[in-house]
Amino acid sequence: MAEGYLTTHVLDTAKGVPASGLRIELFRLEGEGRVALAEMTTNADGRTDSPILPKEAFSTGTYELVFHAGDYLAATGQAGDAPMFLDVIPIRFGISDEGAHYHVPLLLSAFGYSTYRGS
Repeated sequence: MAEGYLTTHVLDTAKGVPASGLRIELFRLEGEGRVALAEMTTNADGRTDSPILPKEAFSTGTYELVFHAGDYLAATGQAGDAPMFLDVIPIRFGISDEGAHYHVPLLLSAFGYSTYRGS
């Protein structure tokens, strides 16, 4: 059985705070399709309350985290004029080590974002 797991964290870099209440979806890519695995909302610390992909469901493959940033930016008064510059942010990444902790955070502002493999 795999011992790895996947977590995420969203930080609002414009306000300098965790992004609370941001909806996140996780998909596994299979061929040309996507299989929905999880949907969660960030807590007051900008994290999900549990791993978005826990140990018992963890396996190698290609995944996509979809961050619904537009809803969060609108709720916090940062959306700007329509259409928003950023709305839905997909981050596609690979998991190659079944025993590792993969952490994929999102650093977000209304006009830019970045990500990396954290720890």
